[in-house]
Amino acid sequence: MTNLTNMTNMVNLTNTANSENRFRTIIFDLDGTLLDTLDDLWASTNYALEQCGYPTRTREEVRRFVGNGVKNLILRAVPEGTSEDASDACLTIFREHYKEHLNDHTGPYAGIMELLQTLRADGCRIGVVSNKFDAAVKLLCAEYFGELIDAAIGESPAAAKKPAPDTVFLALKELNASADTAVYIGDSEVDIQTAANASLPCISVTWGFRSRELLAKLKPDYLCDTASEVLAVIRGL
Repeated sequence: MTNLTNMTNMVNLTNTANSENRFRTIIFDLDGTLLDTLDDLWASTNYALEQCGYPTRTREEVRRFVGNGVKNLILRAVPEGTSEDASDACLTIFREHYKEHLNDHTGPYAGIMELLQTLRADGCRIGVVSNKFDAAVKLLCAEYFGELIDAAIGESPAAAKKPAPDTVFLALKELNASADTAVYIGDSEVDIQTAANASLPCISVTWGFRSRELLAKLKPDYLCDTASEVLAVIRGL
């Protein structure tokens, strides 16, 4: 199912509720999709690198490194040839720093709060699945979205991380929802593959950590530039 859309100049749809949405269960990625977490990830990455005596990374490098969990973020950030033990030590420093600073510069992208509120008013079930460690996912979702999110699942020993579909299946189970009317929304190639592995249609958003050009080449089912475009796809407009 490839229906690549770029609905530019979409009007704000938050006041036109539709109880017969095309999709009724909405599963979001977190970083780069709902929340702009890049500056805090960048800061914690460079703190850990500095503590280990390694060169720091630019913001754009860290943008490219995120998406496959924090372990892979650090593996990509440390110098080539760094031993596994040294990488693990750097990861531990990163985790400890990020737990204390994960909310210094983070916040929702434009239109996200209105989108979630509208989906809630439409009666949709809403979940979040992320490769960020589980405690951080739950903390950030509670901090920013509260009762607008019904299930928040991050990286843990309970399930393989994305692009494996396990966390998506856990979310569907926790939401007591069928995959038949579900859609997955994310900002990266990992999210496109996750949706495919879970046999769900994918909405790719262009405001996150990957370029529009890259996402378009990967042919998600839908490609959206704004939150109102996402809402239009969900409602089948």
